[in-house]
Amino acid sequence: MPTLQTAIIDHLRPTQLTIGKIEVDEKRKKLAALTAKDQVKFLQDHPMPVVVGPEQALYITDHHHLARAALEAKVTTGCFVVEADLSKLSLEDFWEDMDKNLWVHPLDENGVRRRYASIPRHLKDLVDDVYRSLAGYVRDAGGYEKTKTAFAEFIWADYFRRNVAIEDVRANFGDAVKVALRLARSPHAKGIPGFIDK
Repeated sequence: MPTLQTAIIDHLRPTQLTIGKIEVDEKRKKLAALTAKDQVKFLQDHPMPVVVGPEQALYITDHHHLARAALEAKVTTGCFVVEADLSKLSLEDFWEDMDKNLWVHPLDENGVRRRYASIPRHLKDLVDDVYRSLAGYVRDAGGYEKTKTAFAEFIWADYFRRNVAIEDVRANFGDAVKVALRLARSPHAKGIPGFIDK
């Protein structure tokens, strides 16, 4: 079992460009409602996987929403486990290795692939992708199963991006979740990780 370690959340580096701000706000409210002791326990129970990169920087490969929510809730310290140590690699080789291991998701809020240099150095600079929030809410409503497939929620976000108009998502998020729930059960979603075949 990997050793649980702690780090200043503000120092953690992201490995993606976007988050779902609606989902972050929900997590921030839950964290802020906890006592300091319960916040520590919650973060211990949900450690962030990290890869040690050049200059010993810690790059989180999952739980970006939790990390950003904790940052916004003024929680200073988070828990992590090391997945790999790539600190001896050059920055270019580091990102190539990260990509090979599916530890990086360099797609922007429009689902367009960007260069690794576009990935922000700080969690506060992650931009909102409302479809990522939509995917999170659909998952939580039972639209699809949580899976260990890397960045599965982003695959769902891209599916919804192609099938639910942005105007509808922004005008009434709750209604968009209902539409997306139906889409998640459509045969067209069958190949997406976490699809529930009933």
